[in-house]
Amino acid sequence: MAQRILRQDNGSYDSENIEVLEGLEPVRKRPGMYVGGTGQQGLHHLVYEVVDNAIDEAMQGCCDRIEIALHADESVSVKDNGRGIPVRKHAKEGVSALTVVMTKLHAGGKFGSEDGGYKVSGGLHGVGVSAVNALSAWMETVVARNGKMHRQRFVQGKPVTNVEVIGRCPPEQTGTTQRFLRDIDIFDEGVAFDTAALINRFREMAFLNRGVTIRFTDERPSVPEDVTFYFEGGVGTFVRYLNRYRRVLHPPVHIRRTVGQTEVEVGMQYTDGAAETTFAFANTIVNQDGGTHLSGLRRALTRQLNDFARKQKWLKDNADNFSGEDTREGLTAVVSVKVPEPQFEGQNKLKLLNQEVQGQVENTVADALNMWMTEHKAEAKTIVSKCMTSFEAREAARKARALVRRKGLLDNMTLPGKLSDCSSRNPAESELYLVEGDSAGGSAKQGRDRQFQAILPLRGKILNVEKAHMSRALQNKEIQALIKAMGTGVGKDFQLEGLRYHRVIVMTDADVDGAHIRTLLLTLFYRYMQPLIEEGHLYIAQPPLYKVALTQKANGKIQKSTEYVYNDRQLQQLEKTLGTQNLKVEQRYKGLGEMNAEQLWATTMDPDVRTLLQVTIDDADEADRLFTDLMGPDVEPRRQFIQNNSEFARPDF
Repeated sequence: MAQRILRQDNGSYDSENIEVLEGLEPVRKRPGMYVGGTGQQGLHHLVYEVVDNAIDEAMQGCCDRIEIALHADESVSVKDNGRGIPVRKHAKEGVSALTVVMTKLHAGGKFGSEDGGYKVSGGLHGVGVSAVNALSAWMETVVARNGKMHRQRFVQGKPVTNVEVIGRCPPEQTGTTQRFLRDIDIFDEGVAFDTAALINRFREMAFLNRGVTIRFTDERPSVPEDVTFYFEGGVGTFVRYLNRYRRVLHPPVHIRRTVGQTEVEVGMQYTDGAAETTFAFANTIVNQDGGTHLSGLRRALTRQLNDFARKQKWLKDNADNFSGEDTREGLTAVVSVKVPEPQFEGQNKLKLLNQEVQGQVENTVADALNMWMTEHKAEAKTIVSKCMTSFEAREAARKARALVRRKGLLDNMTLPGKLSDCSSRNPAESELYLVEGDSAGGSAKQGRDRQFQAILPLRGKILNVEKAHMSRALQNKEIQALIKAMGTGVGKDFQLEGLRYHRVIVMTDADVDGAHIRTLLLTLFYRYMQPLIEEGHLYIAQPPLYKVALTQKANGKIQKSTEYVYNDRQLQQLEKTLGTQNLKVEQRYKGLGEMNAEQLWATTMDPDVRTLLQVTIDDADEADRLFTDLMGPDVEPRRQFIQNNSEFARPDF
């Protein structure tokens, strides 16, 4: 039960202003508090909450097979062979325990029960499956238990049938099947399941739960899929999978130990790249913001590598210690803990807070890593050498930053000469267009609104920062001009409060070179200015691809007009609606330089008519992997990506 305070317009506040929300009403009133929103993230969260319950059974050793299906009608079913939700009457509530679990917040075996509570679970808040029920148009639960099949149906979280026996089954057959259809009155219109994202999550679950089979089928006709995951190697296999297209420096290090009631499992491996790739899980729930288990891993790594390097005389007595940044460059690591009573930050469990876990992970990793390095000195020396290279590069970057400060690069008062700044000094209303080339830059300068629109033309392709260290990136003149214009600094010196424009807009040509330049800029922003994306300040302009002449008949008269079309799909739709004989493509804009100032303003820069795509990070781990694969030194990941996505390619003509 929850309470909501209502205040009337006249300011009165009395007992009648207290509204009591019964049962699952709070979930339907404020879905974002329980599943993270009403977009795709929240939709996926419904699936994960139900699957997490099956995983909890697996962590008790009571389940070894989970089947997830996305059906043609967009409903989702999750079937496990666990113990099955208890169906007997709950002594306190007076109804079936199944009904209690499905309709009451904070009810479930994760708080302890007569039927044997969970020692370790992911959904400790106890609102998971009931929240899913509340946000579903309908939900059906089928339980195999005690030789009988039981079923109960719900509509918008409320039971519409009692628990009924629908058949018999062998006594040894147990398990739970949940099937639900999201409520379209709750979730945003047009939001859809992302099959690839679901598959990635289920693969992770299989890695984290050795010996458990997870099968996912997508029965929708447009995207049929049927995959099964089963792994025996735990997070060591997970790390090997993450590095499958990278050049690695040694075999994965796999650490697994129980400390008190906490199970600690770590997999780690160094690559010859620069990016750090780390995943943190608590009770198989991904913690996107890390937490005490990740802090423990990082502290152990830094301490142990410094200690071992000094003992082996690889690090001189008068030399500085490696920093945490040095010891994590090129690291791929997965840390997974299973804790009896996890404390998370928020219902979405983005961060683990248990303080005792930090020491448990730190001591476990330090001891195991010391033993591994003693037995594998050649590999250990390779890792230390990489740390030394990182240390030297970091020092070079520090000196480069100091140099550009002395030259005034990071001083907001000395703007680059090629920047055509706006008149406004209010960052909230100002925007910076990053334009490809002098030709497009000239059109943009003439067509812009000088009051709030600034133009920075970029010559050619900037440096690929995924392959180059920051010390080299800071020597690139185009990157220098960009940093100088924005006023934020870069890397560790990045300060969002210094941002001179609250909308930074990438505006490149519609051809392959334009896409490449856009990707290089996105890589720079993601690697060295990530808060800019996280706070919603980065956008991509959408210039038109075609200028078309239309001939239409209205009121018995022939009318001719000109329209701009932004992509091939829109052009095909116009041809279908008007007929090809009534439409003529007058111009295809391969580059922005082919548009005059008036056209560029009217189609791409006028706030009243333009379309801007806001750049966001929905999944930081997936974004990190994608930038590493597509912009890193290895060719194989790019080849795989091109092969897997070739059907979406459109030739440039």
